[in-house]
Amino acid sequence: MTDWQLTESFRSTSGMVRWDRLGPEDGEPVVLLHGTPFSSFVWREIAQALAQQYQVFVWDMPGYGFSEMRHGQDVSLAAQGEVFTQLLGHWGLSAPSVIAHDFGGAVALRAHLLHKAAYRRLALVDPVALAPWGSPFFRLVRQNAEVFEQLPPALHRALVREYIGSASFPGLRADVAERLAAPWSDLGGQAAFYRQIAQADQRYTDDIQKRYPQLDIPVTVCWGAEDTWIPVAKGYELASAIPGAQLTVIGGAGHLVSVDAPAVLASTLLAFLRDLR
Repeated sequence: MTDWQLTESFRSTSGMVRWDRLGPEDGEPVVLLHGTPFSSFVWREIAQALAQQYQVFVWDMPGYGFSEMRHGQDVSLAAQGEVFTQLLGHWGLSAPSVIAHDFGGAVALRAHLLHKAAYRRLALVDPVALAPWGSPFFRLVRQNAEVFEQLPPALHRALVREYIGSASFPGLRADVAERLAAPWSDLGGQAAFYRQIAQADQRYTDDIQKRYPQLDIPVTVCWGAEDTWIPVAKGYELASAIPGAQLTVIGGAGHLVSVDAPAVLASTLLAFLRDLR
């Protein structure tokens, strides 16, 4: 599956970012943010659907996908929020619509609430946004990242595939699973995989959680009904904390809603983007 490429580059404070743009150049801008341990690849079907009408920006965060991975790199939520703000300036976008999944939700929220990045609308898809977060596996790895970095490559690759696969409710096609795991599969990717988990810290969402009632832009929340990474109860909690936010629960989908139910998610997002209220 080689049809997903990011052809542009931007040097951020956390390393080289790879990005691309789809759709008409005069279309209203929409920016997609991926989560962890994923990349912009999770948005491929949604991006292509939105690009029929909108100018769609996709990017891989530093330490992920096609973007730079290196020893000592800051890939924390704090750093990613700053990088996203820089990237919006590089693109010359003053108030795009933003759609963010998982860890990307926290990145988008931090950029808006702490760095004054302006959005027209914000859609949060199974976001990391409310304490407590982090699965038992995630916490185990974070506490022992240096040990996990030394796993034999074959064992590491098996662990990554199993972990990524658990984000889907119906299960991932073999080619999709392979593409999602590929960035983490060589030695540099193995170190980067555990680096991003080691730097994940709940304090970066604690910084902003109390500010959610201050959001004064249209916000929608989408959640996979079968999400075992972040249960749908968090979706109800988050929607109730944001003035005017609506929650859409998508049946038959796990944490990777954009992969499990792309048609339903795309139609939900298109309706939100077209709502003039």
